[in-house]
Amino acid sequence: MSKRSDLGIALSWSVHLFTASGAVLGTFALIAIALNRLDAAALIMLASLLVDGLDGTLARAVRVTEHTPQIDGRRLDDIIDYLNFVIVPAVFMWGAGSISHPGWLAAPVLASAYGFSHQDAKTEDDFFLGFPSYWNILAIYLYLLGLEPLASTLWVVGLSIAVFVPMKYLYPSKVRPKRLRFALGLGATVWAGALILCVARPSAAGSFYLTELSLSYPAWYMWLSLTRGGIRRTPRGQETKAAGEAEPETDKSAPSTP
Repeated sequence: MSKRSDLGIALSWSVHLFTASGAVLGTFALIAIALNRLDAAALIMLASLLVDGLDGTLARAVRVTEHTPQIDGRRLDDIIDYLNFVIVPAVFMWGAGSISHPGWLAAPVLASAYGFSHQDAKTEDDFFLGFPSYWNILAIYLYLLGLEPLASTLWVVGLSIAVFVPMKYLYPSKVRPKRLRFALGLGATVWAGALILCVARPSAAGSFYLTELSLSYPAWYMWLSLTRGGIRRTPRGQETKAAGEAEPETDKSAPSTP
């Protein structure tokens, strides 16, 4: 076996380990919630979001399916994402008192179980189909904004229903053209930094309405999803990329990140 192959295998296992570290973060977040350390739990949730945002790009860069074909990166990613995007935020919303009754948490848990297992969860033209279970982001905002339980519950129920609506949401790491992908990545970096400050220093962030200002990034994401994706009307197998926006991908086989 060549040194190049040895390096590729080592890098691939390192990326899988990086992806799997999200499960460790999810476990620590649950422990923090149990200890009523919601600020620590929110920071850990943001850290797991960072891992999720990077692992797919790294996997494609090192060609994990070529070097470690015995590991199903997509399955690994989905297992960890269901923990960190659904279970952890559901428990967080309960711990934060965001929900009027814990029974309502069955809505996102069941809807996302359907969403993660649906064959059309990711479309052929690289969009998420239906609300992509960003419950971690919702949970952190409900916590920071201090919404009344009734209002928070309405958001949770409404977005649970949105999982079943065939609207196409942007897949940030595969957005085309590349300049928009770069802009989204840069915006996400600034947005994540703002949320970290809001959680770690709420009094300072509150003086500048930083939490409210940070909502501009999710709003931009939703606007782009509406204008570039919208409701899917094309049958599966006939989806094509918009004219002038398609770009060749060097490796389409690696795991993807939700």
